[in-house]
This record gives sequence, C-alpha cells and structure tokens, in this order.
Amino acid sequence: MVGGAFNQVPDGRFYGAREPYLPLNARPDVISLATPPLTEPLTVAGPVTARLFISSSAPDTDFTVKLIDVHPPNEDYPQGFAMNLTEGILRCRFHKSFEHPEPLTPGEVYEIEITAPDTANLFGVGHRLRVDISSSDFPRFDVNSNTGEPEALTRRKAVATNRVHMDAAHPSSILLWVND
Repeated sequence: MVGGAFNQVPDGRFYGAREPYLPLNARPDVISLATPPLTEPLTVAGPVTARLFISSSAPDTDFTVKLIDVHPPNEDYPQGFAMNLTEGILRCRFHKSFEHPEPLTPGEVYEIEITAPDTANLFGVGHRLRVDISSSDFPRFDVNSNTGEPEALTRRKAVATNRVHMDAAHPSSILLWVND
C-alpha cells in the first residue's frame, strides 16, 4: 500500500494486486461517475458526503466512496493520473446508529450517509472530478463478512449483491463544498 495522493491504478506495491494492473474503476464492482473535462478551474474545499439509496442481499455490507481528481494524459502519465483525494466507508449495520447496530432487511432500500475526511483541491482545466462507489476497499479497510455477525466472532463469509439506486424516487448524491 502506498500513501499520499496516489494513482488509482494498482501496481506491484499494492497488497494483493495482480497483473495486468487495470485501473480500479475498471472493476465490475465499482460505480465510477465522472464529469466531462473541466473548462475552468474548480476548487473543492471542505467535507465530502455521499447520500446513497442502497439495497443489499445481505444483512450487513459496506459501501465506500472516493473523490478523485482525474488529470489528463501527460508526458509522465500517458494514460492520465487518477489522484485519490479522500475516501470514506460505512458498515451498513450502523446505518441508523453506531451505538445500536441494526441489520439490513435484504432487498429493502435504505438511505445511508458516508462521510469522507475534509479535502481541499483545485481541479485544473482539463481535469475531471470523479466519484467511485464500491463495497470494499481492502486492505485500506477490513473485509466485511456480510453475515451481520461481529467480525471477531465469525469465520463464515457471504457474498453480498449490492445496489445503489439512482432514480427520481431515490436521488443518490454527493455533496461537496465548492468555492468560487
């Protein structure tokens, strides 16, 4: 694992990464939403919050969100550089309260909020603002067994089929502080 503002294309330094080292947003379990290339600079400074409408086949699962500055191709990075700015995670059994965990009802739609640490970044002309949503970010965050059982007490794991709803009835959104 590398620290700092690293490119979202794993390589041999990333635990568990294997060739051909595709960009993280090329994975089928990552929703990647990006703006077109910016025509003027954009400053984002402050909290980053994702409000998502989700459902799952499991009683517990995780949702992660990353805010990324996608630099255009250049001499050093001919494919561009996708710089991770901040990321957050929510273990869904805590969707109502961290003090009183509550399992999800499989198939039911829930509104969750994922807060990522504050960030400050100037997105330059030609850059794109990208948001990646997934259900895991190992090894950065521990693996969820998706069973609803406490991690220290279970050896069983379940595969969760997760969905982010993005329609008029379920307006998932990302909230950013934009400075003029």
